[in-house]
Amino acid sequence: MKDIFNFADQFAAGEELEDYEQAIPLLSEEEEKKLTESEIPENLPILPLKNTVLFPGVVIPITVGRDRSLKLVKQAYESDKTIGIVSQKKKDQEDPAAADLYTVGTVARILKLIKMPDGSKSIVIQGKSVFEIEEFTQEDPFFRAKVKAYEYEQDMSGMELDAALRSVKETAAQIVEQSSNIPSEAGVAINNITSPNFLLNFISSNLNISLEEKQKLLEMKVFSEKMEKVMEYLRKELQVLNLSEEIQSKVKTEIDQQQRDFYLRQQLKAIQEALGEDSEQEEAKKLKERAEEKESQLPEHVKPVLEKELQRLERTPTNAPNYGIIHNYVEWLLDLPWNKYSEDKLDLKNARKILDEDHYGLEKVKKRIIEYLAVLKLKKDMKAPILCFHGPPGVGKTSLGKSIARAMNREFNRFSLGGLRDEAEIRGHRRTYIGALPGRIIQSIKKAGTSNPLLMLDEIDKVGADFRGDPTSALLEVLDPEQNNTFYDNYLELEYDLSKVLFIATANNLDTIPPALRDRMELINISGYTLEEKTEIAKTYLVPKTVTENGLKKNQFRISQKAITKVIDEYTRESGVRNLEREIAGIARGVATQVATEEIDSASIGVNDVEKYLGKRKFFSEVAERTTVPGVSTGLAWTPYGGDILFIEASVAKGSGKINITGQLGNVMKESAMLAMAYLKSRSEEFNIPLSAFTEWDLHIHVPAGSVPKDGPSAGLGLLAAVASIYTQRKVKSTVAMTGEITLRGSVLPVGGIKEKVLAAKRSGIEKVILPKKNEKDVAEIEQDVIQGLNFKYLERMEPLLDEVLENKPVESPQEKFKTRKEKTSNGKVEDTSAVTSN
Repeated sequence: MKDIFNFADQFAAGEELEDYEQAIPLLSEEEEKKLTESEIPENLPILPLKNTVLFPGVVIPITVGRDRSLKLVKQAYESDKTIGIVSQKKKDQEDPAAADLYTVGTVARILKLIKMPDGSKSIVIQGKSVFEIEEFTQEDPFFRAKVKAYEYEQDMSGMELDAALRSVKETAAQIVEQSSNIPSEAGVAINNITSPNFLLNFISSNLNISLEEKQKLLEMKVFSEKMEKVMEYLRKELQVLNLSEEIQSKVKTEIDQQQRDFYLRQQLKAIQEALGEDSEQEEAKKLKERAEEKESQLPEHVKPVLEKELQRLERTPTNAPNYGIIHNYVEWLLDLPWNKYSEDKLDLKNARKILDEDHYGLEKVKKRIIEYLAVLKLKKDMKAPILCFHGPPGVGKTSLGKSIARAMNREFNRFSLGGLRDEAEIRGHRRTYIGALPGRIIQSIKKAGTSNPLLMLDEIDKVGADFRGDPTSALLEVLDPEQNNTFYDNYLELEYDLSKVLFIATANNLDTIPPALRDRMELINISGYTLEEKTEIAKTYLVPKTVTENGLKKNQFRISQKAITKVIDEYTRESGVRNLEREIAGIARGVATQVATEEIDSASIGVNDVEKYLGKRKFFSEVAERTTVPGVSTGLAWTPYGGDILFIEASVAKGSGKINITGQLGNVMKESAMLAMAYLKSRSEEFNIPLSAFTEWDLHIHVPAGSVPKDGPSAGLGLLAAVASIYTQRKVKSTVAMTGEITLRGSVLPVGGIKEKVLAAKRSGIEKVILPKKNEKDVAEIEQDVIQGLNFKYLERMEPLLDEVLENKPVESPQEKFKTRKEKTSNGKVEDTSAVTSN
């Protein structure tokens, strides 16, 4: 049963409140009069409360979390700290309007403000006087209202008042005495209150009644009526406490039975001790036996700690609070595989065979694993490498870890770091905390059962950080081969050797990984798959897997290679194969439905059958459609999900030579656009561009997909081509795409992500790719069958770009398009406007 007085809330008003005198200000009549008669501002900021009513003189703590309330509290605390407190009519309303608030409230002063970790604020306020709202003068950013003082009528005095106050205090004292949850000091505090009004306000504030009933008490103007109502509530609560006491006496028999059982259990314990069957020591004995069996495996620095903890466990009663903590710690020390290692399979041919069985392609990764096994075969005590597979989703980074573990005959354990924000998740919690455990690293070691497993740290680029610490900083020690042989876990408080653990991290985007952590890992890029690779993966891995998962037999489902190619081209746009697997599964489910309904016995899916199961094609090559007008070029972009084509649009309108850039472009891309503009302006005569095009026409550059932020220098060539196209009125060739950084002096600089960009060009039907000369080496690393059909042009300077990517014939003469106002009003004479020359 909830007690009538909520004293716990009173005493939680602030950290500085150390005793009841501080928590409950005992106002005298003179102090109470001075407080309630203090001047009320005419225009008062109003703070709505959900579930309580503030009475004059009473101190209460409240938590402020709503935006509107936070702004009010901040402004008031920085000024006179005076606010108006008004209760809401409905406590579940998050954003109340003026009509949802009571019109009678209490002027309050903010005594203390405490900022909470979640962004909210706790304030301690004291009621001063009661006011009535005449009208609201403001609703945003918070309520303000014109108010007036709320007048009370004191109709009791002398002996009558003394008798009434004594009755109230005696009833309250009985409640305090009978309730086990109210401290006895509360009764002393009530007896020491001398102000009649503050006594009623204090008791009214702590009554266990509804908000509406408390509001009625606040609004009662006549003192005698308020006194009578408060006494009515006190008597009701006293009756409830008396009834509760009667019920407790009835269940006393059951309590006596429990005491009897406890006494018998204690006797049984004594008998067991006499017989040498002490059950409390059985667990400790078993743990000691395990420790003796495992002694040869334990490192020297662990043995004394384990022995000390076992002795503590033997001396600690099972019902002691720290018994479970010691017991769990000893179990962890015994469960960990100290100095236990699995034997690596060093058959290089067999390892290569296993890797090829599970994954198609990925030659770089397979080569690195074979190299590691080869060195390990020659040098037995080699430290394990720290690898990081990075690339777009769906290319097999996580599943590759399982294959490597199988090829090496190592235990495999994976845990995701995505969204991890607590440093203790890596290093563990100290044992002083309830429910403390070692960190994820030690937990994974225990689960693997050996000290040299393969641990996969998935999504290492998505680790977060907040007030609880930065997990990436804890990973610096874990992923450093020079340090991780003495990894320190906060729970174990012992060093653990991780130098033999093969750590493999996975990431989509390296930019979000701190440089210090990135430097500790050997980065291996797993780029997107080509059409041929996807087709082979689908035939070899995805189709058999899909057949099994959908309850079909091998002879019931077949799909031709051309059908797979159609699914890849027309139903997926990705670097990996996840969506391809889903689409093939969609076909398999359709066949499974027909087999289950006995419409067919088996199905052989050809090119013409794909649309029947997957519907109309989802993706089209829009390159040719987008580049049919001047001012549109096709760039190549790198994203965490693989390469993609990027359309860059430019248009002109009559104006004063301004440049507008839209499409959520970053500063680097904006600077590239300015460079392209400056370059063309300095060579306008060479490219046959009139001067008026730059002075009397505004240029607008836009990169579609406006909701997606874009940045980087690699769009330089694409921006130059788009701007040159609009000024020369020559269309960009629809089958050409480009990437590269440009400079003010006309050089073309190399960029990254070449393989992903080239694959994106191939997927989109591009025939010719323009690249920086220094990126030629990156193209050489791509398999030749992948880039078959693509024509590459490498540039060191920007000058040849226009002839490579622009059509020879303009759609309209630039001189006609960009005629000056003067030329248009002259008698058909065209003046020379290409007066700008290169410096």
